Amino acid sequence: MGALIDVVAGARPNFMKIAPILRALDARKAQGGSLAYRLVHTGQHYDARMSGDFFAQLGIPEPDVNFEVGSGTQAEQTGAIMVRYEALLAKAKSDLCLVVGDVTSTLACAIAAQKMHVPVAHVEGGIRSGDWSMPEEINRLATDAVTNWFFTTSAFANDNLRRSGVADERIFFVGNTMIDTLLASMDRLRPPAFRDELGLEPGGYFVLTLHRPGNVDASGPFAKLLAAIGEGTRGMPVVFPVHPRTAKTLRELPDLPVGLHLVDPQPYLEFNWLVKRARAVITDSGGITEETTVMGVPCLTLRDTTERPETITIGTNELIGTDPARLKPALDRLFAGEWKKGAIPEQWDGRAAERIVAALEKLLASR
Repeated sequence: MGALIDVVAGARPNFMKIAPILRALDARKAQGGSLAYRLVHTGQHYDARMSGDFFAQLGIPEPDVNFEVGSGTQAEQTGAIMVRYEALLAKAKSDLCLVVGDVTSTLACAIAAQKMHVPVAHVEGGIRSGDWSMPEEINRLATDAVTNWFFTTSAFANDNLRRSGVADERIFFVGNTMIDTLLASMDRLRPPAFRDELGLEPGGYFVLTLHRPGNVDASGPFAKLLAAIGEGTRGMPVVFPVHPRTAKTLRELPDLPVGLHLVDPQPYLEFNWLVKRARAVITDSGGITEETTVMGVPCLTLRDTTERPETITIGTNELIGTDPARLKPALDRLFAGEWKKGAIPEQWDGRAAERIVAALEKLLASR
């Protein structure tokens, strides 16, 4: 009898990370591998645009379980997920809980699993921003505190774990499963329906994503930030897929910069089509900085810290900060052709999921 792994996903960033792991598990099973999996969807992202589209485009199977927790505060979502995952484990216990990333579902299932004596593996373990005002940072710290085995994306993450006392035999430097998904999807990227309407030409527009509370929750500062983006992009189209959190504040703004085009959240293939051909991306996301690094697209991050420093030291990303005044000088350098070229970090080669599955086979066989 083989081991059963719970693969947990709950929010849009998780889906790109689990897709190649599921494929690698299926491929290994077809070759006689001993691992089976149960796909657990917590329902943290319950909007079809934020969830269903991704499952279809990335070839993720229908979940075996969906907790359908829906909206709520951080505590409400965490509690609901823990209660439902505990009940699942009480009814049908797995041999391992595999969590990815740093969303509420990651933390909730890791804690519930350990309390039910199910070991935890964390994909993207060890990444740190140092900014405790970010809910994701608390999720990372708490998840890693109860993790048995860490699958890491960079040497920075490895060092963070070692400094916190994690032994080397618990750290597996495998690469980046989100990049596995990107590389496997490159020949399937497709333009969004509004491409012709907006006249989007390669290198002739920007992509903007914003959702961090400090950037979008207060209408005054948000308006100043958008004005700085409008000025700095020199009238070029700025495609802005609007996160549900951001949409609430946008409704309070009296006007928007000319050239700013608000669109719905985009499915995976359309979004990365936009990114690949953009002049640059302006964002406060973490994951997008990894994708722009691999695609060689300049990236301006409107944050003061990052949990992915390799995208700066190696890749195409720069931390601009949250002061709108810092944006125009950075964009002026971009227009002057002075942006760095960047390179691809070690192990970001599309094979991270294969390495994870190979390690899991050995780890679970030894137990």
